[in-house]
Amino acid sequence: MKPVIVVHGGAGTIVKEYEEGYRSGVKRAALQGYNILREGGDAVTAVEEAVVVPEDDPLFNAGHGSVLNEEGEVEMDAIIMDGKDLTSGAVSAVKCIANPIKLARLVMEKTNHLLLTSQGASLFAKAQGISEVPGEQLITERSRERWRKNLKPGSNPVAYQLGLGTVGAVAIDRQGNVACATSTGGMTNKMVGRVGDTACIGSGGYANNSVGAVSTTGHGESIMKVILARLILHYMENGMSTEEAADAGLNYMKTQVDGSGGVIVVNSAGEWTAKFSTKQMSWAAIKDDQLHCGIHTGENEIVSVAASPQ
Repeated sequence: MKPVIVVHGGAGTIVKEYEEGYRSGVKRAALQGYNILREGGDAVTAVEEAVVVPEDDPLFNAGHGSVLNEEGEVEMDAIIMDGKDLTSGAVSAVKCIANPIKLARLVMEKTNHLLLTSQGASLFAKAQGISEVPGEQLITERSRERWRKNLKPGSNPVAYQLGLGTVGAVAIDRQGNVACATSTGGMTNKMVGRVGDTACIGSGGYANNSVGAVSTTGHGESIMKVILARLILHYMENGMSTEEAADAGLNYMKTQVDGSGGVIVVNSAGEWTAKFSTKQMSWAAIKDDQLHCGIHTGENEIVSVAASPQ
């Protein structure tokens, strides 16, 4: 099986001045994961390490760069899933963790649970030797300014959420195993303790070797109502291609709950797609040593991995 990886940096409306930063970020993430796959690494490690890249990049709404809740604090969610045996790990409402996706993997591999939240996740992180970072270290001036604006009477946090999507990755390795990983800072000025779709298996992501893997981004409550990731795999189980299933899932979410978002998908044959119903979504994919990248509808920049910047 030829390895494939697809990553996204969030669906929404991306301000022009940040476009190149988003393109660069998703390309670096895809290359990080693809290099692991190309050397014979497994899909789970590839998606985990791919997601670490935007978690460490202050431009993205995950890890360092996460949006703030109504109290001005960072609370993050993440999920990872192995399509080989349907094992999964997730964390929600975690604070002071630089890379929530790494903690999610430890939940998957070191516990009998699928999801740990808030204080419990923090205690587990300490037990696993994951050092906390000061909360302030994860906050950017951009996130703080957005939070301040949303404190004003009559403000619209949803409008300020534009371009602040979840990050994620899906992959298939040389052994034919698929995996997904998704990580987010959530919704700006959300209530303390709010958990969106990302940490919920079947909504923020799903992976099954017999079908494929999906990672989602967009309006979390809408995604949860239709269980978007699993819905798309259901369409694929019933004969749809990755593109058809992605479009069908996004259309269903729009017609049923008037929700918008984006998805990345890979199937068990290594066919992939990146689709979105928002104005834009940053994404990148690598297959056959060809790196694909886009932000706008219909955009698909293609370069050879050998010639692409690391």
